Amino acid sequence: MKKTKVLLASCGMLLTSLIWGFAFVVVKNSLDSLPPVYILAFRFTIATLALSAIFFKKLKNIKLSAIKKGIILGVFIYLGYLLQTIGCIYTTAGKNALLTAVYVVAVPFLHWAINKTKTRMTHVTAAILAITGIGLLSLQNDFSVNIGDLLSLLCGLAFGLHIVFIERYTNSEDPVVLTILQLGTAAVISCITAPIIDGGFPAEAFRGDIIVSMLYLGLLSTMAAFLLQNVGQKYVPPAAASILLSTESVFGVAFSAIFLKEKLTFRMLAGCALILAAIILSEIDLEKLPNRFKPNFTYDVNNNDN
Repeated sequence: MKKTKVLLASCGMLLTSLIWGFAFVVVKNSLDSLPPVYILAFRFTIATLALSAIFFKKLKNIKLSAIKKGIILGVFIYLGYLLQTIGCIYTTAGKNALLTAVYVVAVPFLHWAINKTKTRMTHVTAAILAITGIGLLSLQNDFSVNIGDLLSLLCGLAFGLHIVFIERYTNSEDPVVLTILQLGTAAVISCITAPIIDGGFPAEAFRGDIIVSMLYLGLLSTMAAFLLQNVGQKYVPPAAASILLSTESVFGVAFSAIFLKEKLTFRMLAGCALILAAIILSEIDLEKLPNRFKPNFTYDVNNNDN
């Protein structure tokens, strides 16, 4: 029974990554008609209203501590998605997806800085691989960096901070309530800042294809995906969960190539491979591996073979 739950949870988290991967295509297409902050306002508002309607009973006795924590998490989510969405204007959807996923590598170092936890050697090696991959993926011939790639990396940092703090908060608060509060916070901030940053309300918002796109981002990519993630992490260990969720970048690159006809050069593929290797390596704990998988650095002094 337990194995079945773990398998179902793993499938749910893989589905989450697939939903998020296709969202990069939806966002890229939507940016042709809608300003970035209005996209955030629509997706967060739709998700918050839908979640509140489904779990309204949980909102009757919200603790003040949950509200404070939800606001903090909501600020991180808003900043992450703001940087990601604006970054998608200036770079390809595939690179946006891949650079965002670097948060998996950043999380252990953020844990070390904030929670004073020990950093493993695999984390350091993963960071070197990730930086090399980012260089191949993002650096131009004159070694300059595209502003969209830089914003995508900063977005990954914001998501990393969100992961660090949500691990703290879910131990003492209902994850569903926290999800509603953080999405609600992001919705309020988006609705306030959209007119300031993007100007007047876009008339294109009432087009049929835009409505469908916003419903996808709100109901699937935000509401359903966050719920699948929160429920899934009850049964899937954090290391496995991070690897499953990081496949979002693979789906993002694949969907961008299929639906947006984005070209993948050998240099970009090499950068992708290094970043994906870094993501997987960052979640490997050599001390917990079975002995047959551990590298053997011992030398037998009694060995007389020459």
